[in-house]
Amino acid sequence: MHKFEMSEPDNYYGYRSFAKGAFEFSRDEYFVHIRWPKGTHVMQADAFLRALQRDVAWNFFYGTVNFDAVFGTMNHYGTVDMFAGRYNDAYRKAGVDYQETYDGGELMALFKAMLHDWTNRGYDPFAAPGETGQAYGRKNGDNEAAITRQRIMAQRMVGCPGDTPIRTDANGYPMNRQFADVPQDQPVIKAEPGFEGEVCAFNLFAYLSRSDVTWNPSVCSVVKESLYCPTSEEFVLPVEHGNDRVEWFLQMSDEITWVVKDKITGAPRATVVMKAGDIAAMPADIRHTGYSAKRSMLLVWENNSSTIPDLIQQGKAPVTPVRF
Repeated sequence: MHKFEMSEPDNYYGYRSFAKGAFEFSRDEYFVHIRWPKGTHVMQADAFLRALQRDVAWNFFYGTVNFDAVFGTMNHYGTVDMFAGRYNDAYRKAGVDYQETYDGGELMALFKAMLHDWTNRGYDPFAAPGETGQAYGRKNGDNEAAITRQRIMAQRMVGCPGDTPIRTDANGYPMNRQFADVPQDQPVIKAEPGFEGEVCAFNLFAYLSRSDVTWNPSVCSVVKESLYCPTSEEFVLPVEHGNDRVEWFLQMSDEITWVVKDKITGAPRATVVMKAGDIAAMPADIRHTGYSAKRSMLLVWENNSSTIPDLIQQGKAPVTPVRF
């Protein structure tokens, strides 16, 4: 079994270094350094921590989570690949790409340990830059409360009896500064006698206006394998997500610019500007990252079926929802 190694805190910067397999990780005041047998890579500390936070919160998510154009993880739903240069055409052609496969729980333990040690007091990797402090500097405390937030996973639908509660001031969800104009009234439900617990509704815009995280889709409704995962977006999606299934986007407010690349090589494929009311499908053979100048609302529709990745790999399911 793979176990990760952890050093004592550095005498100058105060951070621990980590290793798993042939990968080594360290950070200083500004940068995270990644080493593997064929090469090295450097990322800004805040960019690495924001990506690391999503990979932890999403439990490695669907398919590939590229921290940037070089480093990332590939989820096989039980095991997880950690790679450097694997999905970068230049690295592969130069023969310096590298990959190792681990038990998902063991790799998660490493990522949580790095996130805990490298996140300083006052910095929240879930927040937009205008909402948090700096990730930089020497070791200075921690922010355990921020990095251990749990991704909200409704079992049926938000607001249903016994399920995820509607967000309010009273349960710790104040309105976000950029959504002050969003109405907070809730639907009036008039159910037939005996069906009071069967008919539910909530104000989705009000729910998202109280999101305290960015780029972290919560599950707000579940119908068999169909998941509605809304999220509030500001600044930059801190990863390039490489899908292993088609992913649908409904832009509910404001605007997001999506930069779309080939999943394997990283070659540019498209730039998609989505405004309120627009709907787009992200194919299963691409990677994408988004840019949102103002905090916006996005509904992500996911098919949670575990069979889809294999069907796509076997050529039995398409990588796009429509063929023109």
